[in-house]
Amino acid sequence: MKFETIAIHAGKRPDASTGAISVPIYQTSTFVFEDVGKTRGWDYSRTANPTRKVLEDTIAQLEGGKAGFAFTTGMAAETTVMHLLKTGDHVISGDDVYGGTYRLFQDVMSDFGLEFTFLRMDNRKSIEEAVRPNTRMLWLETPSNPLLNIVDIEMVVDIAKKHKLLTVIDSTFATPYFLRPIEYGVDLVVHSTTKYLNGHCDVVGGAVVTTTGELSQKVQFLLNAMGTCASPFDCWLVLRGIETLPVRMKQHEENAFAVANYLKGHPKVKRVLYPGLESHNGHEIAKRQMKGFGGVVSCELTGGIKGVNTFLRRLKVFSLAESLGGITSLAEHPATMSHASMPKDYRERAGITNGLIRLSVGLENVDDLIEDLEQALNRL
Repeated sequence: MKFETIAIHAGKRPDASTGAISVPIYQTSTFVFEDVGKTRGWDYSRTANPTRKVLEDTIAQLEGGKAGFAFTTGMAAETTVMHLLKTGDHVISGDDVYGGTYRLFQDVMSDFGLEFTFLRMDNRKSIEEAVRPNTRMLWLETPSNPLLNIVDIEMVVDIAKKHKLLTVIDSTFATPYFLRPIEYGVDLVVHSTTKYLNGHCDVVGGAVVTTTGELSQKVQFLLNAMGTCASPFDCWLVLRGIETLPVRMKQHEENAFAVANYLKGHPKVKRVLYPGLESHNGHEIAKRQMKGFGGVVSCELTGGIKGVNTFLRRLKVFSLAESLGGITSLAEHPATMSHASMPKDYRERAGITNGLIRLSVGLENVDDLIEDLEQALNRL
């Protein structure tokens, strides 16, 4: 089946017991045993739940993976993955990852004896030079948040195979509609389902897709042992969103292209970051490994923090808010919002300046979006 069909029909649908065309919300904590030691396939919703299972199977099919697992948040998914490692293990991560990922690695997991090296994942030599005898994992984001840098997945996977390392990619920005990392040899795919997979700004969640039976067993064990699973209702909300994912992603990209092209010609904009633009450093790689370029556009404004504040206060259609990937257009200032947990000097070295704005381009009429940006920029 094609992607659009899988998004609607994956998993056990319609419901076998009732024929319900919409996946039921099995809002139950426990399930009655048929006899001592004999269940009907379910015993406790932390371990497994029918609603969650449909979501997990759907995401796994969309990514082309072995199995899927749904978590209460994107950070819960990432935290669970990090528990595949042990004290003393070393991880090489992109330096321009989401601020919450950096905080988890640097401020939490390092306290448990994990070691991290952060670098720009665009140079084979620098990545290989960072590999140590205790290196166990390569952590990627592509496109990255908020700089929209593109990682050559095939290059990184080749390095990982050479050194027998686990590869993990946060593919939240791309979604499986635009990028299927497993086809390039990635071991684990992570999503914040809060974003495009749900697409309606009404739930927080996360997902992990595995590629082998061994990894599937380990992730399932950790999910159950740590209790990081998503609730049935939240799973249902994400499932409902996935059914329209292909349609939404096409429009997100169309609107983002228009916004990026408008911004690149504006005198109050220093630079525009969008992988769909030929001027983007990663454009050719993105064109080779992605079906499309996504719905996020970042730009750096003139006037520093004062200009940023003026711009954000003047927006009317774009809302000033955290998160991204919903039908509503959002604007945020990474330095004081999504990436505020990064130390200032580190943030600036990575390229996340005070003048940087991240736009999650929604599904409104694109003329209204551009008009909103124009009136706000003209106030600078």
